[in-house]
Amino acid sequence: MAKALSAGLAAADPRVLALAAQVTESREQDIPLLLLKLKGILHSASLGCEESKKIKQDIYDYGLTQYCMLILRQDHSRLCGGWATAAQLAEILSHCCVGLEVKEDPEEFYKKFLPSAIDNLLVLGRRLQARFIRVIKDEEKQDFLRWFQTVTDAICWLFGGHIQLAVCVLQNDHFLQLLITDDVETAIIMMSVLHNILRVNSSVLLQVDEETLHSVLDELVYKLSSTTNPVIGNAATKLLLLVAKFCEQLVKLLTARYKGLKGLLSKQWTGKGFDRDLSQLLDLLYLEQSNGKGEMQRQHQAACKIQAMWKGFQTRKRLKKLPQAVTTLQRSFRAKREQELQHLKKQKEDEALKLQMQLQRQRAMRVFHERQLASLEIIHASQVNKYMEEMEGKSALTIQRFWRGYRARRNFHQQRQSLKEYKAAVIIQRAACKFLEKQRRRRPLSPWKGPKGLTDEQRLALQQKASQMSEEMSKDLHMQAQEKLAQFLLRSRLDQRAAQRRETLLAQVNTDVELLMNAPGLAETTEKDLDMFMSRSIPVAAKARQSHNTMLKYTHWPWWKKLGDEFVEDDVIPDDALNAEAELETLFIGGRKSL
Repeated sequence: MAKALSAGLAAADPRVLALAAQVTESREQDIPLLLLKLKGILHSASLGCEESKKIKQDIYDYGLTQYCMLILRQDHSRLCGGWATAAQLAEILSHCCVGLEVKEDPEEFYKKFLPSAIDNLLVLGRRLQARFIRVIKDEEKQDFLRWFQTVTDAICWLFGGHIQLAVCVLQNDHFLQLLITDDVETAIIMMSVLHNILRVNSSVLLQVDEETLHSVLDELVYKLSSTTNPVIGNAATKLLLLVAKFCEQLVKLLTARYKGLKGLLSKQWTGKGFDRDLSQLLDLLYLEQSNGKGEMQRQHQAACKIQAMWKGFQTRKRLKKLPQAVTTLQRSFRAKREQELQHLKKQKEDEALKLQMQLQRQRAMRVFHERQLASLEIIHASQVNKYMEEMEGKSALTIQRFWRGYRARRNFHQQRQSLKEYKAAVIIQRAACKFLEKQRRRRPLSPWKGPKGLTDEQRLALQQKASQMSEEMSKDLHMQAQEKLAQFLLRSRLDQRAAQRRETLLAQVNTDVELLMNAPGLAETTEKDLDMFMSRSIPVAAKARQSHNTMLKYTHWPWWKKLGDEFVEDDVIPDDALNAEAELETLFIGGRKSL
């Protein structure tokens, strides 16, 4: 993987690499001017060639396209370059996205990135439109109008390269706000954008929801009725003609929803310079109205005949079977009513469940998007990998926690029989110790037996030997005897103390084992139970501290080392634990050592 990454970096465009490094190391207010260099990089290759696609892919991979999209939402009146820089960045963003073929995670690009880019471009267009309306000086108005035209051209270029974005543009609230304006210049530009949308994707009006379709048509009809400007009237008439030519269903909608549209068009806009388009639109509306009336009359007459024949047949049949029909009717009515009530109840429950699930999904998506935005605002580009590693570590800890709980429960069920055997061994050990203690107490003390006396021969031999020894030799022999006696007394005292210590340790171990086995669970533990397991001994506290530090080191291991016992290395178990385990193993009389 490292070789593939290094190969990809080596194949990347050096200009894109240098610009990405400058953007990462520069201040936030200097980034917009640096991103303008992308325009020269994009124009260096011909449109549609492999080199251009490779450059756009490199720009997207190094996050420069994301930088352009995020900067569009800022207040450019306080940034270097102002709104002119924002308009150029909008153009650069659209050119970077058109012709780009994302191979890794295309769903992220097509379903999240491109709709966000459209939304940011429309927000920028609304800001430019608002400032164009407020500005008084002609020179500044022309500048804002030119920048607004650049942004709308970028939007048209973007959904022209990605046809599926036409629905996203039309359903966006910012687009409807841009279209609903009384300003002539920006209204003409927005109607040209709508014309491009219908030209690129003629079925877009059938793909949007009914509310959006009605809003667009209402605005076009309103512009025809509220203004006398021939440019606005021409643009609105062409759009309605394009809508009517596309689908008969939309013509029916126009004739049914706007009944006075034909009179408005014929009286107010005849002879304004676009009579050809106007006459075509009126012909379509009149044709639909005449067809609709004739068809409705024929359908009405046929329905009346069918109803008359059916009602006569039903009446004659009912008169013949009136008694049985009443009972059957009541039964069927009650069954149908019960079925409808049950269906309605089930439908309400399903709707409530769907609404609840939808609210939960929306809440989760909102929280997720808020976290994403917060991370994008807080985390620097160079810290993204570190943040992702931390998230992976938290996920690994969650997996480990569930795995350890599952393994502990499984081991507990498997070792239940061993636990019973261990408790039985403890009881047998306790009974054996009590029995041996009673036996030692009942054993009578043996009477003191003095040393045997010397015989005459032994006494004579000793006298002869003593008469042959000098006084110095007698003193040396006496000193040696005293030293050996002292050594014997000292060894016997040490042996006695060692035996007492062994008995004390054995009793302490048995007591600790019994306390641990009879200890309550964590949910039932009280402060009095905690005092039983606390020790004021300095060696014990030091050993506990050492064990705690060992566990802290264990928690900082990588997640793959802690998935199971098969990944634990042998060298991480301290020698003291092994020695302590070996000492404890000698204390068991019965049971199993696995406990």
